[in-house]
Amino acid sequence: MDGADPTGWSEVARDWSRLWGDHPRPVWTKIIRAAGLGPGSTVLDVGCGSGEWLAHLAGLGADLTGVDPAAGMIELARERLPDADLRVGSFDDLGVPDAAFDLVTAVNALQFAPDPEAGLAALLRVTRPGGHVAIANWAEDARNDLFRIEQAIADATGAAFQPGGPLREPGGLEALFARAGLTPTDAGLVALDWQVTEPDLLRGTLLGHPTDEQDELTPVVLRAAAPFRTGEGYRLTNHFRYALTTPTPTPKPR
Repeated sequence: MDGADPTGWSEVARDWSRLWGDHPRPVWTKIIRAAGLGPGSTVLDVGCGSGEWLAHLAGLGADLTGVDPAAGMIELARERLPDADLRVGSFDDLGVPDAAFDLVTAVNALQFAPDPEAGLAALLRVTRPGGHVAIANWAEDARNDLFRIEQAIADATGAAFQPGGPLREPGGLEALFARAGLTPTDAGLVALDWQVTEPDLLRGTLLGHPTDEQDELTPVVLRAAAPFRTGEGYRLTNHFRYALTTPTPTPKPR
């Protein structure tokens, strides 16, 4: 499935939410600590998906706003967070006021923007002076057990495997900030375990594939996943990279 396709994400929203929605949870902890979030903090999450990250922040008493281009994802997020400000939108149309948020995040989202530098500029614009911007996404393929399965699926279907992009590489997020004249206040690589049953392994790796194709690809996935088999299912270790910055306020003209 095209990572930038809102219709595709809407169609798989409920399965994605159940199988992948809280996968980056260890990254959430890093961002919360680095940003010093607490009750009353205002947070905007761009690419909020089905709202798991925002729901976690709700438990801290944060004031929440979420934007996602997939209407199906926003519908799920509203079920989870009926009192939050959730809307369909994108990096080039956030629909929120400037300088309004203590923390602005994009978790597994900015790499899908047509112009990540313009997307970062939009995030910076809506961050209040002294606030924080945090970006997180999958690390490079070599850091992810999931890549072995994705590559096997691509080989079996004859699909061209999409490159991960520079934000996933070591130093990629820091370089993005540097081009905007910013220095990260915190950054790192975080390991994420994905422990699943065999049915959920198949659902999670074949999201977006037609049903008949899923049947054909089942043995392909199981062969590729065999090294990760445990007594209770499968355990894959993946990694996310994250970086957080505090934008420097623009001096007002005298």
